[in-house]
Amino acid sequence: MDPVIVVGAGPVGLTLALALARHSVPTVVLDEGPGKDEQRPARTAVLREDTTALVERLTGHSFGDVETGARWTGWRSMRRKQVMRELTFSDELPSPLHVPQHELTGALRAAIADERLVKVAVESKLDALEQDASGLTAHTRGLKDTWWRGSYLVGCDGPRSTVRKLLDVRFPGRTAVERHAVAALRTELPWPGQALLHRSPPWRGGGAEVTGRPLADGAWRIDWLLPPRGELVTPDVLVTRIRETLAGWCGGATPAYELLDTGVHTVHHRLARRWRVGRAFLAGDAAHLLGALGTHGLDEGLRDADNLAWKLALAWHHGPREVLLDSYQAERRGAVSGRLRAADQALPALRGGKGLRAYVPGTARGQDALLMDGHVGNGQLGGPGRYADSPLAPESSDSVVAVDTEPGSPVTDVGVTAPDGTFVRLRDRLGRGHLLVVLVAPGTVVWERRHWVTAGIMPRLAAAVTALPHPAELLVAEAYPGAAAHSVLLVRPDGHLVTALSGVRPAELYAAAEAALGEGAGKGGAGGSGADSRSGSGPGSGPGEASGASPEHMTDSESGAPTRAPSNTPPNAPSSAPSNAPTSGKRGPKKSGGSS
Repeated sequence: MDPVIVVGAGPVGLTLALALARHSVPTVVLDEGPGKDEQRPARTAVLREDTTALVERLTGHSFGDVETGARWTGWRSMRRKQVMRELTFSDELPSPLHVPQHELTGALRAAIADERLVKVAVESKLDALEQDASGLTAHTRGLKDTWWRGSYLVGCDGPRSTVRKLLDVRFPGRTAVERHAVAALRTELPWPGQALLHRSPPWRGGGAEVTGRPLADGAWRIDWLLPPRGELVTPDVLVTRIRETLAGWCGGATPAYELLDTGVHTVHHRLARRWRVGRAFLAGDAAHLLGALGTHGLDEGLRDADNLAWKLALAWHHGPREVLLDSYQAERRGAVSGRLRAADQALPALRGGKGLRAYVPGTARGQDALLMDGHVGNGQLGGPGRYADSPLAPESSDSVVAVDTEPGSPVTDVGVTAPDGTFVRLRDRLGRGHLLVVLVAPGTVVWERRHWVTAGIMPRLAAAVTALPHPAELLVAEAYPGAAAHSVLLVRPDGHLVTALSGVRPAELYAAAEAALGEGAGKGGAGGSGADSRSGSGPGSGPGEASGASPEHMTDSESGAPTRAPSNTPPNAPSSAPSNAPTSGKRGPKKSGGSS
């Protein structure tokens, strides 16, 4: 079968290619550039715990060390000279990961270099796309004209996405929601390792808000909130801001610092009308732009890749399931549109500063709490989306029990006993294409596995797991938040909870697994036609219809990135990597399988 074509070699496209390879799906990545990434210390990403685990699992690289990324020790919110809120990170409250984007992309590229199922075609710019009943044909230009044949195609090619334009998908939303001057520098501040949000700083020229977030190796990224329009940030103006801010934080004297990079970061809120058109999909900045109030678009883009990879893998190995493929748009577009709506509702109160709200006691503290939650990845502004209305959600039954994780939400990373008797983390078992069945059995940690693996309900549960309609792995947890003893959790390959049942319920477990795979009588029904993905209907209407500046005419500073200031192998998995050999020249596409 033809490989999946991924257009774009940024973090989202590379993550998707690696995730598909873990599912034994061959991929061609079309990289418009030369295969190298510019080092921009001011262009960073903040990733939550589960997305960090995703990229570490795929790359085999541990971030958060002294050289590549930083995990903060705490968070502090200040207003003028007063500390409003403080937060200390711990094992129970993990810190987000703050990492330069080029470090993340470099680790992904290094992992792909050793992956035989991924081919990267550099200097390959997409300019034509055709679909038919059995696949797609894409044409690229660069060093030579090339036709590529694929089974599916995913556009991960950024805010000016060529794939989105070729699919004729609208990209409405709001332009220049926020603007920030950005500097990456190396210095010593009074609170090493602790991130800071400072509103209305008391020094002259402090502006409305400044954020300082630690990076690795003693570096910091500092962001100054700018008026939406009108203020030109020259190098001299930015250096003045840096010196005044450092002096204000360090008792009046500017400490020694090394300036690493500068830029202007403009935040847009946009949401593509459709994320699936036939065999073509959109992901990352090609599908959505967001980033105000501490939210981070790259984190959501990685969630797109994680959500789509296992669904495309099932379709590639076993044939398309329309309900399953349509669920990508329903789940991910719904989650992102919810965050955009929340940000749009909060912005007037947080940025307006006028009206009755400004005189209500406690308003400032509430705003600081809202901003902090957005920055550290909590609450409606910052927390991961829940797929509450997913078409893959099973029908409810009397056997369903409540746990602290709601159905459709990412599971908590608890310790589990694997089938071979080893103790691992639950997230370590994700991304393998399996369903996970987790039995909560207190006391198993103090007994050797051989004593309880054939006792009690284990044999019956093991038989039920073996009979599921898709390969599944049975894990045993000493405890799970909010779960009673003998609760059974069904978890999707991307780590989202399908359901929690009281005890061993083979029929209900089987029905929930069928629904999660797009086969059973879940909310989406069975055997969908995929019409929703073609008509443009779907959850959420986006952040607004006013299109503002056309995405096709965005400047670099409008793209959402800082710019310089002036194991189980499916039965038909390939035994070796496909050649993916393209045909050069001007002739039209072939309709046969394989690369052409």
